[in-house]
Amino acid sequence: MDTIKKDALLSVRHLTVEYTSEGEVIHAVNDVSFDLEKGKTIGLVGETGAGKTSIAKAILRILPEPPARVKTGEIWFEGRELLGLKEEEMRKIRGKNISMIFQDPMTALNPIMRIGKQIAEVIRLHEKCSKAQAVQKAKEMLEMVGIPGERYYEYPHQFSGGMKQRVVIAMALACAPDLLLADEPTTALDVTIQAQVLDMINELKERLNTSMVMITHDLGVVAQVCDSVAVVYAGEIMEYGTKEQIFDHPLYPYTKGLFGSLPDMNDDAERLSPIEGLPPNPADLPKGCAFHPRCPYATEACKQAHIPLTDMGGGHLCRCCRVSEIAKEGT
Repeated sequence: MDTIKKDALLSVRHLTVEYTSEGEVIHAVNDVSFDLEKGKTIGLVGETGAGKTSIAKAILRILPEPPARVKTGEIWFEGRELLGLKEEEMRKIRGKNISMIFQDPMTALNPIMRIGKQIAEVIRLHEKCSKAQAVQKAKEMLEMVGIPGERYYEYPHQFSGGMKQRVVIAMALACAPDLLLADEPTTALDVTIQAQVLDMINELKERLNTSMVMITHDLGVVAQVCDSVAVVYAGEIMEYGTKEQIFDHPLYPYTKGLFGSLPDMNDDAERLSPIEGLPPNPADLPKGCAFHPRCPYATEACKQAHIPLTDMGGGHLCRCCRVSEIAKEGT
């Protein structure tokens, strides 16, 4: 995945992000590449600490520098390489062309500022309009996410968790961005509200023809909103393909483990099959395949050289030296 796709809205190539903490180098993102077409959604799936949020922040260029730094890579958006732009140019893109829904709405909203004003501020910053026009559009955005416009003048503490998340979504979509980065937007919500918020994001995405990077550890969310999937582990993409390829024919042992740890309504198994062990320390990643200490298929070869992504057909990529044997076992 070295060449830039002509029809891609977003192309990430060989992105590597490091953090420095107390003299240690944290390898958060390691040589990540993927493409996203206009109007499509890609899911970045993996455990906490896999590097998913760092990828999104690198795209928006909001990594805390220091301690973070983009060591290598290119991020192409609508024909422009973002990492090479001046900060002044990036400010024009953030909010207008690329927006982000942050994981915790409690920290994304200013507690001493009326919620409507926070949305109107984004609109006035990027669009040539009067204060009255910005207020009116902010009220329309609240209505769009299911909140009465008259609540424009209320403060964040007057809203429930689900309503706060709707406000954050309204803020992110206020300028109809081409790309939406959604960082686990339903994690803090109960299951019923999760479903409502996901339906709303899907509906608004289709109405505005917005592309989306959905960051999640929930495969149910992926099934509901994504077109393609990248399985991320220890800062690397281990498997990449369409939603159908990943769900119907998972190849990488970690992907198989994620599906194996889910309850199956048609299975009488008394216990789930969790993935043994814990993710590696990003300051001291294992040599060879990063997953080999937890992998039931690991051999000596897995512990040696770094393993590249291999195309198993139809753009279904997998980073495993035993993938052909494992695939045969599943047939």
